Amino acid sequence: MTILVAGATGATGRLLVEQLLNHRHTVKVIVRSPDRLPANLKNHDRLIVIHANILDLSEADMARHLNGCDAVASCLGHTISLNGMFGPPRRLVTDATRLLCNGIYANKPEKPVKFVLMNTTANKNRDLHEPLSILERVVFALVRLLLPPQADNEHAANYLRVTVGQEDRLIEWVVVRPDTLINDDKVTGYEVYASPARSPIFNAGSTSRINVAHFMTDLITSDNSWKRWRGQMPVIYNR
Repeated sequence: MTILVAGATGATGRLLVEQLLNHRHTVKVIVRSPDRLPANLKNHDRLIVIHANILDLSEADMARHLNGCDAVASCLGHTISLNGMFGPPRRLVTDATRLLCNGIYANKPEKPVKFVLMNTTANKNRDLHEPLSILERVVFALVRLLLPPQADNEHAANYLRVTVGQEDRLIEWVVVRPDTLINDDKVTGYEVYASPARSPIFNAGSTSRINVAHFMTDLITSDNSWKRWRGQMPVIYNR
């Protein structure tokens, strides 16, 4: 398979790239700073590095980079800093998701391209009944109002859920929702649910980035895993 990864220099994205390469797939990455790629990845013979700011690419450029790709994975997110949280681009994840999808549509692939989007358990799947308490609704409303990345994550997931939808002939998707992200050196046991098993506000769990990368790799490479979660927003927790 050939997979394009956006956000490959991020803490989770680089782990995803490594795992895909370890499965002997060809990986294309779009990165602003190739020097931020780990040394063990940078010169890998199955890694294709595209040096660009993803939102500076035209739809024609993106279509060219996506040509021949079987899957797309986005681990894009906002840097935890004042500029990263409140500065431009305020719709990084949403705009990149739209651009990637439009690139896929322009290519008119013979079979559907898999799109895996890393998101957050703080984002509800509005296709399911995921009730919130009054206090949780108040907190989420404030977070959505005060922290632009929350709204960005919601809009990006909704683009796949609503605009692309469940019956698209060219794109199939899964939105992966980890809880509080932590670092770990190796893949450990984890559990995946259709909806949150605990409150992301008042009883948050944790998910290691390497486990998120493992689950995203499994979705892309395993037909059984893809059939199980296609068109859904699974939540992943460390066991």
